[in-house]
Amino acid sequence: MDAGNPAIHDLACVFSGIGTMGRELKEYTDVALKLENLGAKIDFAQVFGRAGPVHIEIGSGKGAFLVAQAKVQPEVSFLGIEWARKFYRFAVDRIGRWDLRNVRILRTDAAAFLRDLVPAESVDCVHIYFPDPWPKKRHHKRRFLQSSNLEVLVRCLKPSGEIRIATDHADYFGQIRSVTSTYGGQLEEIEFERPAGAREGEQTGTNYERKYVQQSRPIYTTAFRKRE
Repeated sequence: MDAGNPAIHDLACVFSGIGTMGRELKEYTDVALKLENLGAKIDFAQVFGRAGPVHIEIGSGKGAFLVAQAKVQPEVSFLGIEWARKFYRFAVDRIGRWDLRNVRILRTDAAAFLRDLVPAESVDCVHIYFPDPWPKKRHHKRRFLQSSNLEVLVRCLKPSGEIRIATDHADYFGQIRSVTSTYGGQLEEIEFERPAGAREGEQTGTNYERKYVQQSRPIYTTAFRKRE
């Protein structure tokens, strides 16, 4: 096995959960951001060493979207946010092995990060693919896509900035439609743009979607643009 090939390494990690031949996942310090090093507000130009468009993915999982999209959009700076430590470590290792200089990832609570550290009108696009649906009714208040967080997202977006959403959960999608409908004065619905990593029959190309497609679950998508 060619352990130096990132694609082969990704497959090995999927099956082993750790790395090729038991090798520990590497912590790439130029990929993994630390909250304590960001200051009062994140400066994207400083973090990426350049000015330019910024995309944030909330809930990056194992980094499938980040890797695929960063390859075809080298001019875009991508920031992934993932709370689950095992997925975060896998994503750091994956991004680092592909030597993608336009991707960073952060392990933190996305809602608090966006609210407290992201400057107003600093983000070009937010990707939210298969957020935790918290299916039990008593847990619905934990869903990310609710009014308080959507208000923060709108604030963070530049004029004409976009939000792209995908979920396999019909009830959650209904809630998303309901919440976003109250922001009609600030958001206009647009066509969902499939990411570069999406294969035939897929909408996003993420690991979660591929699992759900195998289970024959329907996938719901929507997207919005911030009005100027």
